[in-house]
Amino acid sequence: METNIPDAVELPPPFGRLEAVIRLSVGFFIVAGCAVILMSIMVLMLPFRLARIRAGNIYGHLVGRAVLWIGGWVPQKVGFERLQDFTPAIYVSNHTSAMDIFSGMWLCPIGGCAVAKKELVMVPFFGQAYWLAGHLLIDRGNRKSAIAGMNKTATLVEKSGLSIWMWPEGTRSRDGRLGAFKKGFAHMALATGLPVRPIIVHDAHRYWPARSFQVRPGPLKVELLDDIDTRDWTLENLDAQIESVRQLFLDGLGPGQRPE
Repeated sequence: METNIPDAVELPPPFGRLEAVIRLSVGFFIVAGCAVILMSIMVLMLPFRLARIRAGNIYGHLVGRAVLWIGGWVPQKVGFERLQDFTPAIYVSNHTSAMDIFSGMWLCPIGGCAVAKKELVMVPFFGQAYWLAGHLLIDRGNRKSAIAGMNKTATLVEKSGLSIWMWPEGTRSRDGRLGAFKKGFAHMALATGLPVRPIIVHDAHRYWPARSFQVRPGPLKVELLDDIDTRDWTLENLDAQIESVRQLFLDGLGPGQRPE
């Protein structure tokens, strides 16, 4: 269902600690159990990265939506009516809560390759499934290795008609406020010529704060903005283009998520 909801949502009370732990535990077991099944399939598909990516997307659609439901979070999609089909694009989204991972898994189109920091592989079950599914893990401390991985993925994207999913801040915000954007998504746009497709997730940090078991149910507003044509992007104007994309997020987010 697609609907508009108010920018300032009055938060419901959080679940009790026991109920929150039970809900999160059930979500973990769903993620882990389905990941084990996915990994056993992925081993048989190791030579076929494109097929593994698509299988991983199917896992994400099912598991991501299930975890959102278990957490009591009801996605409210805004602006998605303009998206007639999932044509290839570079999806970029803000990142303030672990909840964003699951909304991203649910929203990422079939044929969407995600890009995340290499530390994700250490997350039990999920990280290993992510890696086996052919998504890209980059070492932010090794620029040469990160660029090589991005270039290899860009080639696959061009040849296979894939999309890319990225969190341009590079890491999760601890206070819900938008951080600086790293350049990876922009270099991917230069390499592929794909449009940038911004997705704003509103107030996820208020429903599930970082490093916390305080979980609140409620509507999760997810807003799709217009595509951004990147065909006139160059190395010379790249910094300005990155800031213009970030400004769209600043304009769309509420005061509590803008940098102080």
